[in-house]
Amino acid sequence: MRWHLTGDIDDFLARTGDFLRSRPALHTSPLTRLEKLRTHDEAGMLFGRLEQEGEVRAICYRRPSSQRLVLTAVSPEQADALAVDLAGHVVRGVTAEDDSAAAFAEAWRQHTGAVPVSEVRVRLHRLGTLTPPEPMPEGRASAAPDRTEVIRWCSEFATAVGQPPFADERSWAASNFAGKEFTFWESGVPVAMAGSTPMVAGMVRIDPVYTPARFRGRGYASAVTVAASRAALAAGATDVVLYTDPANVTSNALYRRLGYVPIAAFRSCGFR
Repeated sequence: MRWHLTGDIDDFLARTGDFLRSRPALHTSPLTRLEKLRTHDEAGMLFGRLEQEGEVRAICYRRPSSQRLVLTAVSPEQADALAVDLAGHVVRGVTAEDDSAAAFAEAWRQHTGAVPVSEVRVRLHRLGTLTPPEPMPEGRASAAPDRTEVIRWCSEFATAVGQPPFADERSWAASNFAGKEFTFWESGVPVAMAGSTPMVAGMVRIDPVYTPARFRGRGYASAVTVAASRAALAAGATDVVLYTDPANVTSNALYRRLGYVPIAAFRSCGFR
């Protein structure tokens, strides 16, 4: 068992691409982030791959802006080996499937004394059979308005989830929203929005889904999610996924009615 650490994204992707694409739904976040980094590299990135018997079994990466680790599924022994190999590197947190995040957090505590603090939990869903609501709400799907309008909607969404709005187009272009396709549901005026990541390994993630408070309770979120999901399937996606807040009973029930099935739970832990 050995973790190989590198700052060379091209070498890293060449060695780990098959592993990442072997489970595109579960690897949705690494696939989309690494694809973006492939063309927009960030100085100071750290990548790691675990090899056993000549095969990649897990990967991780740490962005310089947050110093937080993103990790695929690992056993406690594999997590401990990673903690040992990361000695001397700054790691301010970890995001992974529940058991893997807990295993690395405990290993990091044992080796560094850092105290893990649970932060965000999300549930990953994969689309089974798309089941539109009956009846569909009044309106129609439309392409995104001009970029100014998209930025305004993304800023509203960011504010709604406790993040700062975008000061200008430049700050939006540097965010996770840039590069996504946006679908709107219109009922006289735009009433809901859904973003979609570029397809990677046949996988598309619906992210975010947003309905302004004044338009909620009318089925618009369901309608725009169905429209974005249909577009992904029509483009050839074999895995359409999305994340939910497991504490939000309403949204979890909504997506299950549309045909999304929970497949994994993830958590983020910070280190103090």
